[in-house]
Amino acid sequence: MNGLERPARLNRVVLAVTGLVLLVGGGVVVAETLTTLNLLRPDAPLVPGDALPPTWVWYVAAIGSAALGLLAIRWLVAQADRTPESSTWRYDTEPGSGRTELAASTAITPLLAEIEAYPGVHAVHGTLAGRLDAPALALVISTTQDGEPGAIRHALVAEGLPRLRRALAIDELPTTVEFRLTDALGPRTPARRAHREQTPDLGAAPRDDRGPAPAENRIRAV
Repeated sequence: MNGLERPARLNRVVLAVTGLVLLVGGGVVVAETLTTLNLLRPDAPLVPGDALPPTWVWYVAAIGSAALGLLAIRWLVAQADRTPESSTWRYDTEPGSGRTELAASTAITPLLAEIEAYPGVHAVHGTLAGRLDAPALALVISTTQDGEPGAIRHALVAEGLPRLRRALAIDELPTTVEFRLTDALGPRTPARRAHREQTPDLGAAPRDDRGPAPAENRIRAV
C-alpha cells in the first residue's frame, strides 16, 4: 500500500466503525423501546441521583465537544483536498562534500508540460509525493471532447513515466491517474464540425457539370 492509498483506507475504517457503533446503538434503543431486551426499566433514571454534576464535568464535556467538532471539520477539509503533500528529496551521494536537494513539485513540472501537449488533453494536474525511496505520483487529466483516454494512457506509460524515472534515477514509480471528461473543444473538433457542415445533403441531387455519371458509379439516396 503506497502513500496515496492510506487516507482512503483510513476513511473507510473510520466510517465503517462509526456506522457499526451507530447501528448497534440504534438497534439497542429500538429493542428497548419494543421491550425486547429489557435491560433497563422504563422508570429507571438515566443517572443515579438528581444532583448536578461537579463543575469540572461541564468543562470536560465542552472541551471534548469542541475537540470532536474540530476533528470533524479537519476531516471534511481533508476530503475536499485529496492531493497528497509534496516534499523535498535529498540526494546524499557524498555526505562529506555536500547535499543535493530537489523539490518534488519542481521535478514533476516537465512531465505535466509533456502530458498537456498530448492530443486530447485539456489540462493536467499532478503531485509527486512520498520519499525518494518510496515515491508516489498522482495525476488528474482533463480531456477534450475528442480526447482518447486509452491513447493518452499509452503515451504516458510508454514515454512520459519512463523519462521521469530516468531523470529522477528511480526504478519504480507507483502512479494513480484520474481521467475527467470535459466539454472543452479540442483542435480536431472544430474541423470535424466544419466538415459536417460542408457535407452535402445526400437527399439533394449533386450538381455535376461533367454530365451524368456512369450507371455503375451512381449512388441513390433513400
